[in-house]
Parts: sequence; C-alpha cells; structure tokens
Amino acid sequence: MKKFLATTCLAAGLLGLGTAAASAQECGDVTIANMNWQSAEVLASVDKFILTEGYGCNADLVVGDTVPTITSMIEKGDPDIAPEGWVDLLPDVVKRGLDEGKIVGAALALSEGGVQGWWMPKYIADEHPDVKTIDDVLKHKELFPDPEDPSKGAIFNGPQGWGGTVVTTQLYKAYGAEAAGFTLVDTGSAAGLDGSVAKAYERKQGWVGYYWAPTALLGKYEMVKLDHGVPHDAAEWKRCNTVADCPDPKKNDWPKDTVQTLVTKAFADRAGPAMEYLNTRAWSNDVVNKLMAWMTDNQASGEEGAKHFLEENPDIWTKWVSPEVAEKVKAAL
Repeated sequence: MKKFLATTCLAAGLLGLGTAAASAQECGDVTIANMNWQSAEVLASVDKFILTEGYGCNADLVVGDTVPTITSMIEKGDPDIAPEGWVDLLPDVVKRGLDEGKIVGAALALSEGGVQGWWMPKYIADEHPDVKTIDDVLKHKELFPDPEDPSKGAIFNGPQGWGGTVVTTQLYKAYGAEAAGFTLVDTGSAAGLDGSVAKAYERKQGWVGYYWAPTALLGKYEMVKLDHGVPHDAAEWKRCNTVADCPDPKKNDWPKDTVQTLVTKAFADRAGPAMEYLNTRAWSNDVVNKLMAWMTDNQASGEEGAKHFLEENPDIWTKWVSPEVAEKVKAAL
C-alpha cells in the first residue's frame, strides 16, 4: 500500500511538473511594451512579474510608445503586448489591426478610462456641496480668486500645444466664463500647471482648471471633477470644441479615452492561461493615482512600483489570477 501511494504521489508530481512545463512552453518568450510614462511603466512591470512568476513566461520589457508600438504590433507582430494602449489616439490603425486579425483587444487597462476635464479641490467640494458643475463654479468667482486680481475668478489652463488647452479655451468661451468675471490663466508649462495646484492645495485656497487622470498629482492632492452639465456630443466636439479658431463653441462634456490592453493574435493564440489574466487585469484611476504618487515621492522605477503594488494590494491583483498563480506570485515577492 505504501509503495502504491509513493508511486501515485510520484506520478502526480511528475504530472504537475509536466503541466507547468507545458504552460511555460505555451507562453514562451513574450515582449511587453514599456511606454515612457509612469502609469504605463508600472503596469508593464506588473505584467512582467505576474507573467514570469505566475505563468512561467519568459517575459521581457521593450521600449515603446503609443503610435510606433501599436503600428509595429500590427505590421510586424512585435511586441506581443501593449499593456496601456490609448486606442482613441489612433482609432483607424487599431480598427484595421482588429479587422485584419493582427491584434486582439484584452482587458480595459483603466477600468474607468482616461479622464480629462475641469477639476477643483475636494475641500472646496466638501465645504460647498452646491458647487458641482461648471455653471455652478461660474456663479461663485469668490471661491476661485484670480491670484493677480482677486475681484475676478480664475480658470487655470494647460500649456500651449496641448489638446486639452485648446479644449479648455473653447469651453471657457462656450460657458461664458469671461462674462461671469473669470480670467483664463496660462500656466506656461506642465510644471506651472502642477505648481498652481500644489500652491492652492497647500494653502487651502480655491482652484479650478484643466487636469486629467490618472496622474501622480491627483494621487497626492484629492480633486473632484466638475460635471459639465451636458452629455458628450461627438460631432460638436470634432466641429468646434477641439478647433482653436472655431468662433462658436457649444457646451460639451469631455469624452473618456479608451485605455485598453492590446495583444498580438499570435501571442493570444499560444498564451494559454496567461491570456485569461490579460483579459481580466484592470485597475481604477484612484489606485493608479496613489501608486504614481508613491513612485514620485520615492523616485521609484516601474519595477519598484510594481513590487510595491503587488506587496501592498493583494486584495486587488489576486482577483486577476487563479489561487494557484496568486501563491506563486506571493512566493516570488
């Protein structure tokens, strides 16, 4: 009986090793685009760690950026994965890749999408619960004083050259902000925009203006996005809200950017269980904001940020994988 049990256990063990080896062989070598902004860097490193330690893949990071990476995936089949693909930046290229079967769409990397709009500090929202929309803000210029002229309100814009700056300028016209006594402030640069938020927040002063998520700054300073008061009108957005010299912009809401993980069809076909992970893995802007704030404060790399996230947030990432894979990842940490 003991001999039978020993033989059975040995066979089961060998079967388990064989299954693991087969899984690793299925996944094999995999290249992951490591794009050059913080949220994309840390997500690429999270994917590398989980695919390597949890699924036995031989995962490697390669330098990437939105347009060249996605184009290369479609035309050359490499890299295998773009973890944070901002697909609305090149919709025609992505559609062609999907239609031709060169790439497949996996999970939405950002479950809420990329978010742009006008924001104000949460302490203002808490103290003035009636201020929820852009129109509400424009009735209360005393809450958002212009630093150069306190008799006026101020709306802080992004630097010249940004698409968000053009839209904010057009919305400033559309909502009648100038007639309401508000100045549109040119912050000059990304650092200038961030500095204006930080200065207001540290002094608990009023601030309203253009920003976006996910960002490290919103992980450090809690902000509330204003309701635009109207639904998004795609045709009007294209006609005038995004066109700098259009004379008659209408009120409009900012569209959310679709941020999706893209995978080459060749890798999807051989990835096995690893593809189930890529079809499930998604996180919220709030999680990413806080993680990027930690990375900024600690001058952490994407790899360091990934390990910090995995160590501190098992309640999030263990839902992306099976219990067996979760144990392997935890052991590797």
